[in-house]
Amino acid sequence: MKKTLKLSLVMLLAFTMILAGCGNNKPANNSGSSTEGGSTEASSGDNTASTKSNAKIGLVTDIGGVNDKSFNQSAWEALEALNSESGIEHKYLQSGSSADYIPNLNQFVQGGYDLTWAIGFDLGDATKQVADANPNAKLAIIDSVVDAPNVQSVTFAENEGSFLVGVVAGLTTKTNKIGFIGGAESPVIKRFEVGFIAGVKAANPDATVTPTYAGAYDKPDIGKSLASQLYDSGADIIFPAAGQTGNGVFNEATARNKAGGATKVWVIGVDKDQSLEFGDEVTLTSMMKRVDVAVKTITQEVIDGKFEGGKITTLTLKDDGVGLPETSKANLSQEVLDKVEEYKQKIISGEITVPAE
Repeated sequence: MKKTLKLSLVMLLAFTMILAGCGNNKPANNSGSSTEGGSTEASSGDNTASTKSNAKIGLVTDIGGVNDKSFNQSAWEALEALNSESGIEHKYLQSGSSADYIPNLNQFVQGGYDLTWAIGFDLGDATKQVADANPNAKLAIIDSVVDAPNVQSVTFAENEGSFLVGVVAGLTTKTNKIGFIGGAESPVIKRFEVGFIAGVKAANPDATVTPTYAGAYDKPDIGKSLASQLYDSGADIIFPAAGQTGNGVFNEATARNKAGGATKVWVIGVDKDQSLEFGDEVTLTSMMKRVDVAVKTITQEVIDGKFEGGKITTLTLKDDGVGLPETSKANLSQEVLDKVEEYKQKIISGEITVPAE
């Protein structure tokens, strides 16, 4: 039976993650060998933990890859932190295409891993199939709900966090033209888009948002090209929700600002605090999505023998599961920050209901 539960330890664990250094923006070691199907693997058993755990945790990425500087990387960094704290054995398999999802999941499940993570909406069907075929295995998935008694599912209110960065964009734009670049169209990315547009319109009814989709999460060159088109059309802020594809947006914006154009352009980061990777000079703010907290919380449940299969967790603005990072203060005035806080409280109280589709 499904159970819906909020993570009561989100804020505490978020603080713990900061102390543990999960803000580290170094990419995970991805120099492992190739496996059949085009996937890539890497593992780590090195640790300095004082309290050891024998748990073995596997993580399967979507095609965006573990070094996407976004949510796959956040998930892996959570396991890296747990390795340092408790000595878990952890390994990832990077999927080269959707054909790799089931083989990669099966490699961990059949290898006797204590928990297998599926990172991304696209892995939903594969996770269901593997879970049904292996009822004694424990699995967990980010961004999708899998109806199986041995799977924990975690989703996020991306629309709520995106509304807040939309407020920032609406109050910051000089041209009243703003862009949104999604990866592949899905319910998850649609929540980003519609929440963002709603936030822009709430803060600045005169501003327009042009949404476009790259059709992929692993194509920085496409992201760069789409960003170029949007900036050429007058947009001065772009919000990409597109994994590695979004890195190309940062590259385009950085190049334009270095060239000294008449209008400074900005990018709004996604999933992680992307100013840590690309710098405050181009990152206006970021829509944080605490994948790291979710991965760490549920993995710790496995370590402690408290895993609950069939549980569905939705992390919202109220849970601190989405929101803006502290580094937003680098570029945003107190007036803008106060306005963001005002809208945040209205969303939490229910005064504002943010559209999700």
